[in-house]
Amino acid sequence: MRLSRFFLSSLIILVNGFFAKAQPKQFKALLLTETAGWHHESIPDGIAAIKELGNRHFFDVQWHQEAGKLNDKYLESFQVLIFLNTTGNILDSAEQKAVERFIQSGKGYVGIHSASDTEYDWEWYTQLVGRMFFLHPPIQTARLQLTANTFPGLQGFTGNPLWTDEWYEFGPEKIKGLNYILSVDESSYNPAAKNATKEAKGMGDFHPIAWYHDFDGGRSFYTALGHIPAVYRDPVFLQHLYAGIYWAATGKK
Repeated sequence: MRLSRFFLSSLIILVNGFFAKAQPKQFKALLLTETAGWHHESIPDGIAAIKELGNRHFFDVQWHQEAGKLNDKYLESFQVLIFLNTTGNILDSAEQKAVERFIQSGKGYVGIHSASDTEYDWEWYTQLVGRMFFLHPPIQTARLQLTANTFPGLQGFTGNPLWTDEWYEFGPEKIKGLNYILSVDESSYNPAAKNATKEAKGMGDFHPIAWYHDFDGGRSFYTALGHIPAVYRDPVFLQHLYAGIYWAATGKK
């Protein structure tokens, strides 16, 4: 009798395990970290964090350090494309067209931090991101501000919290209709920056940091947070990031 009960219990565990493994994931994300400019030391932390988000929220993550497989056939199984701290010109013309068709098919894009320092000469991409990086001052602590509370994942940013990161100054909007959800209070840090060819003095009363928009048949989410490795272990940031990934992949808030 005990042996029969043990056998039955083991069978139930095996069957439940089989069906749990057989369940399809919510969606599939392609994570790209290729750089042709500055290479962020936080990239490995970001990869690990996004893979862990996949485990926690039951979605697949496929990571590529290089973009060599970006073609229509390969992309068709994914629902969202994530550019994690990419820089410079990383896609050839055929890969660019494949990404355009991917978004036009109703799928999504997520850009993290220096994704806005990528592909400046590809006009379609600059519109997908919404605004492009211009310059940044040294890493500082500043106060974040909720611009809108209509997007999920922002609970940890209420009350104008202190946040330490690399504060990007952005150029003008590349497209209308950006929905801003986070900004940084320039009175709480020094936004001045200068290099050999550029000088930044801040963006003024409104300095956006994160936004989303519908674009060319698909969806785009961007956050400028994510320079420092430790940010990718911060539950407030991870909640913010997953909300963007989930919306970009599914269209759901």
